[in-house]
Amino acid sequence: MLIDSTAEFLGLLPAHSRLLCLDVGGKTIGLALSDGMRSIASPLETIDRKKFTKDMEHLQGVIQKHAIGGLVIGYPVNMDGSHGPRTQSVRTFVSTMSKHITLPMLLWDERMTTMAVERVMLEADLSRARRAQLVDKLAASYMLQGFLDSVRR
Repeated sequence: MLIDSTAEFLGLLPAHSRLLCLDVGGKTIGLALSDGMRSIASPLETIDRKKFTKDMEHLQGVIQKHAIGGLVIGYPVNMDGSHGPRTQSVRTFVSTMSKHITLPMLLWDERMTTMAVERVMLEADLSRARRAQLVDKLAASYMLQGFLDSVRR
């Protein structure tokens, strides 16, 4: 179920449950995981999107394996705060996903996450191929850490 407010989202989470962050793209879904205390985000994996039902089966397995209590989903708002085709695509994905996964879900502004992660990877002198392998799960981790830091304040 999609929750509109951060406070309500946090109130629905079981104590010490982990969060899973999704960076949903057209071809991949980057995943990041919080610790049980919800203070540290770690990159988990990148799912190569195939069919929606296969993607949901994979996500459900991750949710069970890691005792996930809620999902934080990257919301690709335009730099000026407006909503474009990508935001609608994510909303459609979340709406369809909520028929398969009943955990609380929160959309989180992901502006600049991919750019920030790309910059760090360039500074680390990673090859283009290696950056392509890592960018989605690292962006999800960066996004989730931003969420965790904001709610801890």
